[in-house]
Amino acid sequence: MKFDNTFVRELPGDKVQTNQLRQVEDALYSSVQPTPTGTEPYLVAYSKEVAELLDLDPSECERPEFALVMSGSAPLLGSQPYAQCYGGHQFGQWAGQLGDGRAITLGEVVNSKGQRWELQLKGAGKTPYSRMADGRAVMRSSIREFIASEAMEALGVPTTRALCCVGTGDGVYRDMFYNGNVKMEPGAVVCRVAPSFVRFGTFQLPVSRGGLQTDLVKLLVNYIIKHHYSHLLEVPEGNTRYVAFLKEVVERTGRLAGLWQALGFVHGVLNTDNMSILGLTIDYGPYGFMDAFDPLFTPNLTDFGGRRYAYRNQPEACQWNCVMLANALFSAGVVEKEEAEQALTRYAEEMMECYNGRMAAKLGLKTPDQPLLQELLTLMVQSKADFTNTFRALAHIPTTLERSNISSSAAGNGSSSSGKGVALLEAAQPLDSTTAGERAAAEAALAAGIPQRLLDALALDSLAAEPSLIDSWSAWLRVWRGRLAEESVPDKERMQRQQQASPKFVPRNHLLQYAIEAAEAGDFSEVNALLDICRRPYDEQPDVDSKYS
Repeated sequence: MKFDNTFVRELPGDKVQTNQLRQVEDALYSSVQPTPTGTEPYLVAYSKEVAELLDLDPSECERPEFALVMSGSAPLLGSQPYAQCYGGHQFGQWAGQLGDGRAITLGEVVNSKGQRWELQLKGAGKTPYSRMADGRAVMRSSIREFIASEAMEALGVPTTRALCCVGTGDGVYRDMFYNGNVKMEPGAVVCRVAPSFVRFGTFQLPVSRGGLQTDLVKLLVNYIIKHHYSHLLEVPEGNTRYVAFLKEVVERTGRLAGLWQALGFVHGVLNTDNMSILGLTIDYGPYGFMDAFDPLFTPNLTDFGGRRYAYRNQPEACQWNCVMLANALFSAGVVEKEEAEQALTRYAEEMMECYNGRMAAKLGLKTPDQPLLQELLTLMVQSKADFTNTFRALAHIPTTLERSNISSSAAGNGSSSSGKGVALLEAAQPLDSTTAGERAAAEAALAAGIPQRLLDALALDSLAAEPSLIDSWSAWLRVWRGRLAEESVPDKERMQRQQQASPKFVPRNHLLQYAIEAAEAGDFSEVNALLDICRRPYDEQPDVDSKYS
């Protein structure tokens, strides 16, 4: 791999070379080496796609030396490791200096296409920013980040990537649920890959300190434009270019939020230090894809009280973060107040355009229909409908459906068994897990014209408790089919478009947990199986076990 380490070459670094906890000033990074664990690292999984991005022969990832390097136990020729210095607002409160507490960037690889990719080891030891932590990561969190990074790429969402996940052979103490139950878990390192890991908080910290440190902001803006927004070099130098930069960051962030909402993805920790200046999904911590649709869903245990970063509140949180970025640029004299405010208006416009367009596609429509969508989302909440499976089911429903074919409308389409509906009319024996009321509700739903695959995505206990929901679903389906008929798009074409907007496979939390438990026991087949399935989330993949959907 060919390294060209511009970040450390062109930007000011920490003059103190010792790796000790401290406040780092007048610098955007601290040079620091990974800390070997003294144990024998091993490969858990790697992404052949990311290896190819780096011009790295995938077979190299299977050599013993690879795990040594990617765990931080051996140096990588050409690298110049460092930890980035930044601050951030955490849950709306300024937290001061944060920085890469357990992430060490090795350097920047330039591939044969001229693309620049930073390699970063997460969990490779302490840095000057580790605060009271140990700088390590566990198998659980590393697998979650590795899988999510590659799954989001396949889903078409801007994201950091992951080259590999390696076990360190060492143990790490963690309190998973923050309840005082500390236990030792297997240590691991994930190699994250992105054009840049600069965050909103990288611009905020110098401004918060004031004085000459504010000059770091303009230096950083110029660096990011030069290497990552180079098309803006055609814009006249100075304030006009900086406003164009802010505007594009805001637009990218708006589109990112729109994509998250359309997929039912919840990041969980949208602090300003977790916001990418490139508009990428970054820092996969307690993220989650919704199962049952719940606008207040959050996967973050520490956010259960205020739910600041719940699904419903994600767009507003991202917008607030954009305002904080604009404030930093304004305070540093990079942009003017009125121009910054104008640039910020682009967030809502981009977010809604992206979201509405994607949701229209998920409904098989060429143009958005807000009343139709809102009625559907309301029914989904009331029915505790699986977010992913509901939209995937709609992508298999013909515009006109003969009543005699209703119960078998999902035949040949790999109907999922992960939803809470049950194929009762097709089952040889009633399932023990369902009550008489739920069986009656299922029969009534099928008789009312609700296709089996859609029924599988609904919670039978909700239909049994509120039978009127069945009529509401039936009525909504009639109106929806009427809209499809108005647009006169052939079913085959319409369904294909819907399926490309409505994934069948996402890395659900319980699937990740299966993979984690197997990996912790030394079996990495489940990690690789889930990775392989998530490579083609929009394909039907009929041979895949139904547990994955």
